[in-house]
Amino acid sequence: MKKSNFNKAIYVALTAVLSTCYIAQANNEVADETRTKTEQRLVISTDAGPVENSSTWGRDYFPNFTLTTQDGEKVKFFDDLIEGKIVAINFIFTSCGYSCPVETARLKNVKEILGDRVGKDIFFYSITIDPDTDTPAVLKDYKEKYNIGADWTFLTGDEDEIIELRKKLGLYIDLIDNNEENPMDHNLSMVIGNQASGRWMRRSPFENPNVLAAQLGDWLDNWKSVKTQKSYADAPEMPEAIAGELIYRTRCSSCHQFGQDGVGPDLFAVTRRRDPVWLARWIKEPDKMLEERDPLAISLFDRYKIPMPNMRLTERDIEEVIGYMEFETDRLIALEQSGGD
Repeated sequence: MKKSNFNKAIYVALTAVLSTCYIAQANNEVADETRTKTEQRLVISTDAGPVENSSTWGRDYFPNFTLTTQDGEKVKFFDDLIEGKIVAINFIFTSCGYSCPVETARLKNVKEILGDRVGKDIFFYSITIDPDTDTPAVLKDYKEKYNIGADWTFLTGDEDEIIELRKKLGLYIDLIDNNEENPMDHNLSMVIGNQASGRWMRRSPFENPNVLAAQLGDWLDNWKSVKTQKSYADAPEMPEAIAGELIYRTRCSSCHQFGQDGVGPDLFAVTRRRDPVWLARWIKEPDKMLEERDPLAISLFDRYKIPMPNMRLTERDIEEVIGYMEFETDRLIALEQSGGD
């Protein structure tokens, strides 16, 4: 190759590389700008330092709307509820027959794991998306059904202001939340955060309650409350997973346990105490059975005061979760007979 041609080839190659780098940089800048705009509502901070009086996370970002507690007390969202606090915030409505009951029961599990820290340095807030129905009295009755206690606040307020709060917290998705066919459809995510440090994150309320409790009590608190660390050598061996166990842990364990009542009835030996056809249908469509005034369904509702939600399970899901109930009952019986070894 002649020298002139060689130099020309080098020039073309360098030009291509520089152009590629320029385009990549430009794309990154556009992506960063887009991400900044789209994540302006909610950004996870990894900075351990405080963000005092931050315009991003302070009162000039969060609305200071007036809300009303289940006891009729007027409170300001920023001043009274979140300023300087570690919080868990979700949005529900009390007439919900599907996700909200399970969500509330699951977060009650989280609250129980955190113990007396709730109401002292960690605060739980559930805000209704149906303020026309969910008056303070209705919210108070809802709390009492779940035996939640005084350290978790349920709130109502102006509907438009609640929508604005959901948008500011990154919990409003127009495609879901502005559904004319189902006006009560809503984004099921929740948000946890530490307003003082600027750390916020969206979470699923159906997450493992121990994980949520650790994120609220340790990560958002910058691990200040962690006193001891156990060795991995002391960790128990994980049992083999059983078909139906995942369904139980993600859909059922919020309300039901084996060996004692929870929010709902004890599942120990339930497959032996109930007619199998009745049990399968009850798991599949409890709402319809309650509408039909099925005697056993009504007696369960009268006892526990909370309707069994329709979990939208498939026939296979139901078969597997019933199989897991049988397995867990047999396992507990064998454990008791062996003296607990």
